[in-house]
Amino acid sequence: MLELTRNGAYLKCSAIHVATGVEVSAMGPATEPEGLKRVAVAKLKRALASR
Repeated sequence: MLELTRNGAYLKCSAIHVATGVEVSAMGPATEPEGLKRVAVAKLKRALASR
């Protein structure tokens, strides 16, 4: 699950693995939501691989 939250000029993208509850987030410019989604998913994959 991906969740986007805007705070002014910045966007926070949280990626949550529903089955395990592992959550990671990435922050960046609000003009690049697709890039933030890619970064958050990549971070989530790394977090799950290290478990």
